[in-house]
Amino acid sequence: MRTRLVAAFCGVALTAGTLLSAPAATANTSAYPTSSFDVTVGNTYTRGTITWYNRSVTVTGEHKSVDGFSCRGTSVFTLNSADVELSRAYSASVCGTSANFTVPVDANVPGGAAVVRICLDDGGSPATYFLCKRYGHP
Repeated sequence: MRTRLVAAFCGVALTAGTLLSAPAATANTSAYPTSSFDVTVGNTYTRGTITWYNRSVTVTGEHKSVDGFSCRGTSVFTLNSADVELSRAYSASVCGTSANFTVPVDANVPGGAAVVRICLDDGGSPATYFLCKRYGHP
């Protein structure tokens, strides 16, 4: 009886050791799709990357103003497939310099935004848009 108990215990210990030393299972995650954008007006611009998530987008980039009295900002709008605005957000403005920015914008519908509209603006409130471009979900 004692021999069977020892054998059973060794079997359990061996199985547990094998399970504990096995590599952990990892989920396959794919990167979120991205798109490049560039909205340039004269010597000023906003450019960078749009990252498309399921219910939001994040716009990351750099914008530039060449004149300390002429500020620039970036406005971001999310739209659904019927071109209805879902949400909007704005970066901080720059005056006579360039700066990096990150603007997260909601798109709280199944599948997220179908289109993102990005505008180079004057940094004001309300903003005056110099040029806007549309970027579709890849």
